[in-house]
Amino acid sequence: MKIKNVPLTEPYSSIDIYHSKSAVALPGVVIVPGGSYNQIMERDSERVAITLATQAFQTFVIRYPVVEHKDYQAAKRALAQAFDYLVAHATELNLDPQQLGVLGFSAGGQLAAAYSNQPATKAKFVGLGYPVIRPLIDQRMGVTTEDVAQLVTAQTPPTFMWGSIQDGLTPFADHLAVYAAALAHADVPFELHEFSTGGHGIALANKYTSIVNYDRADEHMAKWFPLFLDWVHQLKF
Repeated sequence: MKIKNVPLTEPYSSIDIYHSKSAVALPGVVIVPGGSYNQIMERDSERVAITLATQAFQTFVIRYPVVEHKDYQAAKRALAQAFDYLVAHATELNLDPQQLGVLGFSAGGQLAAAYSNQPATKAKFVGLGYPVIRPLIDQRMGVTTEDVAQLVTAQTPPTFMWGSIQDGLTPFADHLAVYAAALAHADVPFELHEFSTGGHGIALANKYTSIVNYDRADEHMAKWFPLFLDWVHQLKF
């Protein structure tokens, strides 16, 4: 695997490319980490990218403006630029752009959902882990966002979502339930798993991510990952 970082036009933004050499073009996933715009969480980024790479995906991590440079609209532009770059360089990256999706966690889930709903989106599938959907914690994060459920249309890509009923930061009723209702209303294919255990910010929920996440793991909630893989593989691209 060759790992490199490519700067984007949007200031303070770049994309980490985890390139696996392959005789055939592989599906890809752009990972959008969480961190409340105050950091790019390791638990949601390189460890998820490497794990997905072992499942024959080309993987990428978007690094968007955070801390003193944080800005929701700038982050959205960075994500769009990342997709544009990957599609333009798909051949050299051994990437199938018709099987390129986005996977976002927490605040990164809000960005992933927002990008997936753009008319010119290049995302063919979407994964949202305990995402922020409505702008209910903007003050806490120090940004001005939007209700991404209001962006959903019939053209929104198929979406896989998961969270925990024990999540106190993005409670189910305020976020995932709202987005699921919008997808259902627009007749967008989706799958939703709301686990009885776990919590917010738990990433893969296994030992690999827990060692950089205050030893937070949950064997039951960790089942989101094989479920996500099964869901992606059954999509009709």
